[in-house]
Amino acid sequence: MSRLLTPSQTIGPFYFGTVTNAYRQDLAAPGVAGERIEIALTLHDAEDAIVPDGLLEIWQANSHGRYNHPEDRRNLPLDAGFEGFGRASTDISGCARFGTVKPGRVPWPAGGLQAAHVNISVFARGVLNRLATRLYFDGDPALAEDPVLKLVEPARRGTLIATRDGDGVWRLPIHLGGPTETVFFDC
Repeated sequence: MSRLLTPSQTIGPFYFGTVTNAYRQDLAAPGVAGERIEIALTLHDAEDAIVPDGLLEIWQANSHGRYNHPEDRRNLPLDAGFEGFGRASTDISGCARFGTVKPGRVPWPAGGLQAAHVNISVFARGVLNRLATRLYFDGDPALAEDPVLKLVEPARRGTLIATRDGDGVWRLPIHLGGPTETVFFDC
């Protein structure tokens, strides 16, 4: 009987045991100011197959446009019970969900304001370093003036814009490659 090597893994399952079966996370405790929203992110590979064992992290400003971070010293309210960070695994349908509040606009270092957005980090098999992307909200009039979106080719901007379904859930598919690959940013 000959023994063969098993396929190597470039990443993972490094997070199993820390987030197993945590397919949804709530970021906003009761009493946190702002419009409550539900975000559903689905992860797909380059061939559009679902990725049922990915890990997604989000980080966002609160509804006032302030990050819960020591470097954000602007005179805007911080909400007790809102850190603005969440982490969830994808389930068998490739989906991770987050309950949160719609973020406020934050300043751009060169001046002006960015449109409301959620920062997303993607970890998955075959991905050696985290992938960074964003979620914007369809219909937001500030999208036209967002300095980050202006850096993205117009034909690809749609990969960053979540749409609201009939149940009010903001949905964004994230594609790791292929013809509908999501825009990822160098960080």
